[in-house]
Amino acid sequence: MEQTTKFEWRSFFRAVITLALPIALQNLLSTTASMVDTIMIGSQGELAVAAVGICSQITSLFFSSYFGFAGGALLFFAQYWGAKDIKGINRTFGISLLCMLVVALLFGGTAVTNPALLLRIYTDKSNIIQIGIPYIRIVGFSYPITVLVLIMNFLLRSTERVKPPLVCSIVGLVVNFCLNWTLIYGRFGFPAMGAAGAAVGTLASSLVNFILLLILLLRDQKTVRLRLKDMFGWGDMFIGTYLKKCLPIICNELFYGIGQMLINIVIGRQSESAIAAMAAFRVLEGFVFAFFGGLADASSVVVGKEIGAGNHMKGYQSMKAFSILCPVITFTICGIGLIFNRPLLSLFGLGEEALFYGKYMIAIYLAAGTVRTCNYIMNSCYRAGGEAVFGTVLEVSCLFLISVPATWVAGMILKLPFLAVFAFLYTDELIRLVFELRYTISGKWVKPVTEFSPMVTPGSTMTFPPIHTLSPIVMGKEYMPSIRCAG
Repeated sequence: MEQTTKFEWRSFFRAVITLALPIALQNLLSTTASMVDTIMIGSQGELAVAAVGICSQITSLFFSSYFGFAGGALLFFAQYWGAKDIKGINRTFGISLLCMLVVALLFGGTAVTNPALLLRIYTDKSNIIQIGIPYIRIVGFSYPITVLVLIMNFLLRSTERVKPPLVCSIVGLVVNFCLNWTLIYGRFGFPAMGAAGAAVGTLASSLVNFILLLILLLRDQKTVRLRLKDMFGWGDMFIGTYLKKCLPIICNELFYGIGQMLINIVIGRQSESAIAAMAAFRVLEGFVFAFFGGLADASSVVVGKEIGAGNHMKGYQSMKAFSILCPVITFTICGIGLIFNRPLLSLFGLGEEALFYGKYMIAIYLAAGTVRTCNYIMNSCYRAGGEAVFGTVLEVSCLFLISVPATWVAGMILKLPFLAVFAFLYTDELIRLVFELRYTISGKWVKPVTEFSPMVTPGSTMTFPPIHTLSPIVMGKEYMPSIRCAG
């Protein structure tokens, strides 16, 4: 069964503008909230910046522990939306939410009851730990709210309602900024709480965001109506399908988080200036992620929707277009950041040594981040297409066999200068890129999960006609990948 090879660029860029830009803006607002925290805390000194950076690493591990369920939900949401299976969306929402809440309660409970235990894992600097304890304890209360906000955001994005999450994020940012300004510095008669004041702002903004999203979901019953009966009426067959598709994503995110934790342990044993520079860099890196993360989410929706509806060739071509567009955008943003590195880094109250580190960290990321973006977008599209095993095995293997050992040896054994240690963080990306480009072109990642596919039935074999566009490797050559659709 052949499908047309003509790619509609106008339709593609329309999807990018209508889906990716609002998501990117929402991600940017979330990053801006983190940046506001770090900049305002910068007035408290370099140690405070370092402490908040260490706490952010704990939050990142929490994120990796639950995001596998969210990533699996996005896969099902997008394909069920393409097939107009509202009951399937409900069941996915219910099981994903339950699993994510369990993780949130475990992390949140530990952060509230024993924050020092978590902080000691990441650094041996007692002065940083003392500043970080009240911050992470307060932020721990926001963890269950965070997962609720994320799963509702993913549901809205997957069903092409991208404006409500954006509006809610704007309101949350305003709340965060006002409370930070009031509580960090002690305005209007409130005590000056320092880093703890920023944590209160983060908790309050998360709560406001959740309340607004809940109201919007309950009011909009026409697009997707959430019903408790459907949300928790899974059935053994659905649970099996869900776990089969989500388990690789869950393992991917969890092991990636553990790998990053090991790397962050190395960073936490560097100088205080290096730790502070890393905290500032992570915020700036978040701006890059805001744009390509928005494109990644949009690509998941576009590719998953087309494959779920049976338009496999269109989903295949859209994936390749995203894989070219995203690295170009990342390189541009990093280039601008490098040009204006000193004004940007000076916002965080860093000393001269930390400013020096920050400049060359951005220079290294100009190349490494561009490759990393390409890998990220392709793995995201594999999941949307129904294939989660290949990307998981490749990413986790490269991380633990290359990046983590190289960084650990450089920082903990050879005691190399900090910038050399930082460069080793990205040693696995080029190797991943080679394998992922080949797999992307093969088209073997197209595996529908929906029960209804109007153009290709389960168990059938679809052969793509020659493809002459969008591929930097097979440009001008005939390539005929054969895809066997999962039943």
